Amino acid sequence: MNSENKVDVIVVGGGPAGIAAAVTLARADKKVVLIERGKFSGSKNVFGGAVYTQPIKEVFPDFEASAPLERRNVKHKYSILSEEDSTTVCYENKKSVQYGSYTVIRAKFDRWMAEQAKKEGVYLVEETVVKELLLENSKVVGVRTELEDYYSNIVILADGVNSLLAKSINLREDIKPKDVALSVKEVIKIGKDKINDRFNLNDDEGCVYEIFGGPMLGILGLGFLYTNKDSISIGLGVALNELVEKNIKPYELLDKLKAHPTIAPLIKDGELVEYSAHLIPEGGYKKLPKLYSDGVLVVGDAAMLVNNLHWEGTNLAMISGKLAAETAVQALDLCDYSANILSQYQKKLENSFVLKDLKTYKNLMDVMHDRKYSFLEYYLKKVNAFFEMFVSVDSIPKRKKYIDFIKSVFTDRKITELFKDGLSGIKLLWSIFK
Repeated sequence: MNSENKVDVIVVGGGPAGIAAAVTLARADKKVVLIERGKFSGSKNVFGGAVYTQPIKEVFPDFEASAPLERRNVKHKYSILSEEDSTTVCYENKKSVQYGSYTVIRAKFDRWMAEQAKKEGVYLVEETVVKELLLENSKVVGVRTELEDYYSNIVILADGVNSLLAKSINLREDIKPKDVALSVKEVIKIGKDKINDRFNLNDDEGCVYEIFGGPMLGILGLGFLYTNKDSISIGLGVALNELVEKNIKPYELLDKLKAHPTIAPLIKDGELVEYSAHLIPEGGYKKLPKLYSDGVLVVGDAAMLVNNLHWEGTNLAMISGKLAAETAVQALDLCDYSANILSQYQKKLENSFVLKDLKTYKNLMDVMHDRKYSFLEYYLKKVNAFFEMFVSVDSIPKRKKYIDFIKSVFTDRKITELFKDGLSGIKLLWSIFK
């Protein structure tokens, strides 16, 4: 082992999880190297658009003073789209919300975080690919890059959803297509004034849309829309197995979403400035890999830590990175880098909201895969059909309309299917509240 190239901890991956881990370690006076394969942190990172205030403050308490933020989100809209119509529910709070969120551009925000990490003493190595982990007696002792070997007491893997490094030491199996979603996103520039007018916002106020249905009716997928300072981030995520089995092209779905009568006016006359795609972990609690072994910890997307119902990923990533770093500090102080000591990371996650939330929704994806037609097409259409009936004035007595609507549920669907839907709904609610 080359002692000249040895540090306390090597972190692989310069996204939110990796940076949070590296910063936490540096503040504990540990020597840490952060290796990022992109030209700079954020150069290859893709996500919908929002980061959450409270988790960021745990790592960067004063981030709002200098971070490159787009807008503070004051409106959250949930839209159910049929082919032509829609129903939208909006929660709005324009006061300063302590536990709110901001839209950001990852290329700017991650780069800012990396610069803060360097100021804390993190040694950042960019444009460098980690090809494999170095092992001695089955213990991880460093990494091999295309240039040289780096050694450390502990390696933290924050290398994304594919994490070939974690797979190479049998911490995870091959990812099944149903356990990941392919997300595609466009950034469309329309100007600050148009955004303010179309979304009824003031300067620096933002709006978030979570979109169900539309071109994704009957498909396991969701759409999203975020307002930036002068642009819109719009996209969708669809389970990879759906795309393969049904031979669906994700960019065609996105084009259809953009053309929907509810969405098209929001992005009218915009200029496309960016297109990107990214895999997102969708397996949830039941698909978590092993999170630790001798000399190694796994964080962020590499650990499949994404709450897909709430579109939460960056917050889980940052907290997991912070908790992994705290565990590494304990191990370094004890000079014990065994799996026995590093297992404290798993316990920290279990005691935090991270695994508690994932456990809450542990049955969600099973239900959605099994009953996707029911919950992602039939009932979505029924919501819009109800409101179409409710707002129509056609001289038909309201009582008759309500009765006919209820009857239609039992004539449209077989009793056996309604029974299965009910059991699935009860199973999901039971797993949430038990």
